[in-house]
Amino acid sequence: MNAVTDLNIISDLCPECNGNIISLNQIGEIVCSDCGLVIKERSVDLSHSDKRAYTSQEKNQREHTGAPISSLLPDIGLTTVIDRKNIKDPDLKRAVKWNTRITWEKRNILIATTELKRICSNLNLPNHIRFEAIKLYKEAFKKKLLRGRSINSMIAASIYLAIRLKRIPRTLQEILDESSENEKDIRRCYRVLIREFNIKSPNTNPSDLIPTYIATLRLDPNIEINSTKIVNAYSERFSTSGKDPKGIVAGAIYLACRMKG
Repeated sequence: MNAVTDLNIISDLCPECNGNIISLNQIGEIVCSDCGLVIKERSVDLSHSDKRAYTSQEKNQREHTGAPISSLLPDIGLTTVIDRKNIKDPDLKRAVKWNTRITWEKRNILIATTELKRICSNLNLPNHIRFEAIKLYKEAFKKKLLRGRSINSMIAASIYLAIRLKRIPRTLQEILDESSENEKDIRRCYRVLIREFNIKSPNTNPSDLIPTYIATLRLDPNIEINSTKIVNAYSERFSTSGKDPKGIVAGAIYLACRMKG
């Protein structure tokens, strides 16, 4: 460590020789720099008190040691690593060997989180969707819902369910375009999640999809406004349940373009 950060000069003087008092942060002692008198030992470092953190800077100052806990890691980041150096006891060597072997559960979650991060990164999905999706996947794993189903299909279905629950304007087709699995398997996994978790499948609001399509097609902002009005008027008169929201949005945009000429 840097000596400047490890040594802090204190304004008080030594009671024995009136010398300068310094604080050894690394070992938590307060001593006299002249006579070596230990005035206080094992002092508490209050700079890392457990106060609430509101900014990233305060969060970093609040952390004591180690990486932050994350549900996106197979063991939420609490792995215990045993150093193999200078180990002579055969029983301890055997323990180290078994400690390094990854369990099937960790391997499963590792594969799932890798696929999760890839899809979410490609679709620019926010972090709360990632956390919700991996939470759903882990619950599915505990309930043994993956039997006979692929990891990638279940994680894709978990992402889509998280999107629906959090009202993110993304379609299943976008998930299918990024996933390596076929549509039939992902839809089957999605239905399993809905049924086993007793979740009422939320409907996608067609008007939420309009900004994405307008931006992709590079259309005039007035087209977006008129398309939204058309969709809202349609939703008030007719039920959108069971109807493809993409078809409703496409029809509204087409009609808005025709109206503008």
